[in-house]
Amino acid sequence: MDRQSLIKKFDKQAKKYNKRRKNDQAYKFRQRIFKEAKGKVLEVGIGSGLNFPFYSSDIELTGLDFSEAMLKSAQNAAKDYPFKTTLIQDDVETIEFNENSFDTIISSGSLCAYQEPVSVLNSFQKWCKPEGRILMLEHGISTNKPLAWLQKSLNPLALKVIGCHQNRDISDIVKKSNLMLIREERYFAGYLYLIWAKP
Repeated sequence: MDRQSLIKKFDKQAKKYNKRRKNDQAYKFRQRIFKEAKGKVLEVGIGSGLNFPFYSSDIELTGLDFSEAMLKSAQNAAKDYPFKTTLIQDDVETIEFNENSFDTIISSGSLCAYQEPVSVLNSFQKWCKPEGRILMLEHGISTNKPLAWLQKSLNPLALKVIGCHQNRDISDIVKKSNLMLIREERYFAGYLYLIWAKP
């Protein structure tokens, strides 16, 4: 799928994502992992700002998304939070940041949409300070075999309709990258991945 088509799909979903800020089934998992964000924080695929409630007041947040509609939602949401927020409309697969720019890098439900997810994680490794952390909450292939079969069957349709792969093995993607995996937790029949990693 070409990038413009993908961007349009996420533009159309912006209102739905905005409503999820107060009614998100992954709320407690977001809280569990993203409260650990510190210092200069980069959140890629920031969407409508679903993770804002979990950030401490003293961070400096840079939010990246290729969807203008998502960023408008995030900009409105950011007014309700005390931390400094800078939003950038660009594509994580092509943007360049200086090496060692961030203390924390956040990825939340975005690995499903990248053409080259391993390359994206390798960029995280470059952009993150050596003593920093990469925190991820992603969905991927389930450990439940019938559910995994269903995910594989529905993947072409999901990709066409919402621009999102359902059957990616997030653990494998992390292992193939240059990141150092610290901890992994799985929930919802292994469908939801919480990943703590270092550059």
